Amino acid sequence: MKNRDEVDSELLVFFIDASIYIFQAHFSPYIVCSNEKGEDLSALFGFTQFLIQLIRRIQPRFIAAAHDESLFTGFRHKISSDYKSNRELPDENLGMQLAGCLEVSSLLGVSTFSSKVYEADDIIGTLATKIRLSTPNTSIQILTKDKDLAQLLTTEQDCLWDFSANKRRYSDDILNEFGISPNQFSDYLGLVGDAVDCISGVPGVGPVKAKILLQEFDSLEEIYRNIDEVSKLKIRGSLNLMNTLRENKEAAFLSKSLATIACNVDDENESFTSISLNKLSLRGIDRSAFSLFLNKYKFRESDQKRLQSMITDLNRQNTQD
Repeated sequence: MKNRDEVDSELLVFFIDASIYIFQAHFSPYIVCSNEKGEDLSALFGFTQFLIQLIRRIQPRFIAAAHDESLFTGFRHKISSDYKSNRELPDENLGMQLAGCLEVSSLLGVSTFSSKVYEADDIIGTLATKIRLSTPNTSIQILTKDKDLAQLLTTEQDCLWDFSANKRRYSDDILNEFGISPNQFSDYLGLVGDAVDCISGVPGVGPVKAKILLQEFDSLEEIYRNIDEVSKLKIRGSLNLMNTLRENKEAAFLSKSLATIACNVDDENESFTSISLNKLSLRGIDRSAFSLFLNKYKFRESDQKRLQSMITDLNRQNTQD
């Protein structure tokens, strides 16, 4: 088995969980940008900077960005009306910036995907699954801050990369942090829930009990197949835990369903379902199209110069390499 230092760059794919970095820029006090009308462009400006910096730093051969467009329209909302009910649709300004972020991803040569039905996690999961099937030994690095994507770490070389903190989390890091393997993560969330996404989990089951249960029974299904054995676990309140699990079986499996990344989407209406590795190759940047993009969103001259300068530096580096 290869170790982390033996990753073949020819078989390494980078996936960007775009929303994380868009909203990081949107809420950052250090990124201030507005257009000629005084309308906020911080999210669009910051995300564009991030993409250019990322491409310059890693010089990827294969890269893709997944954008979220499924709030309140995705398949999970049909399963549970409570899912992400704490979110609000973007206002007109932010909606404009989100559209711009989708546009600039493609302009910068990154294969870009979005869906009204599936979330970015599902897009990344399906892309990774299909590429691994067609091109064995492929490794993935997912740029994200979202722990839920740990479900997609299947080899020792795969990792979640928090770019701004420059922190990578591999399978053994997930095991050390949560006490479970990556392939148990949806089971874990089925038990503890996820308040960020309004996923309830099982009342009274926190990380410690979930870890003990999954170390003993491997999966949520296995727990319920052996529910009587839960009362025999050497933890305080094991009898009450067994009864709580019984009473909340439906909630547990609903929570797991909501938390599970869809890795086998097979919908011909979705562009990300019929992809080969070569289709994720980084393309060259069309400078004239990028200039039109900056004018379209009415960036101030100083900000246009800043971004154009970054593109020039990136192209110079590529020429030297």
